[in-house]
Amino acid sequence: MDRPEFYRFHQGEKTLPFEPQEYETRLTRLRADMEANGIDACVFTSMHNVAYYSGFLYCAFGRPYALVVTQTEDVTISAGIDAAQPWRRSHGDNITYTDWQRNNYWRAVLSVTGAGKTIGHEADHLTLTQQELMDSFLSPKAVVDVAPITMRQRMHKSAAEIALIRSCAGVADVGGYAVRDAIRAGTREIDVAMAGRDAMELEIAQRFPDAEYRDTWVWFQSGINTDGAHNPVTGRTLLKGDILSLNTFPMISAYYTALERTLFVDTVDHASLKIWEANVAAHEYGVSLLKPGASCAHITEKINNFFEERDLLQYRTFGYGHSFGVLSHYYGREAGLELREDIDTVLEPGMVISMEPMLTVPEGTDGAGGYREHDILVITEDGNENITGYPYGPEHNVIS
Repeated sequence: MDRPEFYRFHQGEKTLPFEPQEYETRLTRLRADMEANGIDACVFTSMHNVAYYSGFLYCAFGRPYALVVTQTEDVTISAGIDAAQPWRRSHGDNITYTDWQRNNYWRAVLSVTGAGKTIGHEADHLTLTQQELMDSFLSPKAVVDVAPITMRQRMHKSAAEIALIRSCAGVADVGGYAVRDAIRAGTREIDVAMAGRDAMELEIAQRFPDAEYRDTWVWFQSGINTDGAHNPVTGRTLLKGDILSLNTFPMISAYYTALERTLFVDTVDHASLKIWEANVAAHEYGVSLLKPGASCAHITEKINNFFEERDLLQYRTFGYGHSFGVLSHYYGREAGLELREDIDTVLEPGMVISMEPMLTVPEGTDGAGGYREHDILVITEDGNENITGYPYGPEHNVIS
């Protein structure tokens, strides 16, 4: 039996999150950056960059995947277990590598890049083992880390991306209302979370009938479990007076959005109400600062001062916001657009960023718990547009 190292298996019709021209525009910008940096071929290995430039979101299960881009080709490299699905979900060509012998993946990559070229790679994703194999198989003349270059491109959203993100934010709102309706004393966190997730998945299927459905989730926390923003769901039962964190995360074609709100069960005590109202005020103040020309570090400094004046800064746990786009809780991050002291990026029209101040007051302290409000803002020519619809604050979110 002939056992090829790699082959092309193409069947079915291509179905992508965006029109072909969207991907051509992204690739044109990438190729211009490649030419400016003397790069012959980019070998993307991360889920976020493979998805951004091709539309294909891979499922690794321990196998390597790639998108190889030259000045004339864009080719996804995928494992035989996926058959033709990667081709159907990729903008360009696709090569399937076999596992009849070790490292056929790199042989497939080599068939596109050629040997002795200047290779662009993602230093923040490529493992030491895979880098050694890349050097062995491709014999690159030089290597260039393109992760920062591609991150800067992803930070600026196209009109098509903003339209998708806007719809995603609407789905997050649907999940938020479903979570709200499921909240009552005596209910478990997991039951509330499932109500929100199910509502979002049904809404996504209605809005995007041709999409692939995966990875939408809810983090719903109560009581002490609200102290961390990324604490998993548990079976804890909600009690009267509990502080709650509502977090809905729809995933559509690798694009992430979020809705996050503080709530209370039935009643809220005076100390908690005071901290909650201060965090809401910081949130509103932060939203007012998001405009073209403002730097991430300067915005952070102003919100820090706001909290310090109220003797609350010591309860802050992380930055005040981050970029949106092709990212997830297990892949992707546009770290150059985060509201932190060490980020000097200046906001520009077309960027999409959250405002999400969080205070965590320790157990044993009046008002203990984690407080967080989160909206998604599109930076416009003269300010921002808030595309989150679910309301925040005590007037709406003391649930009885």
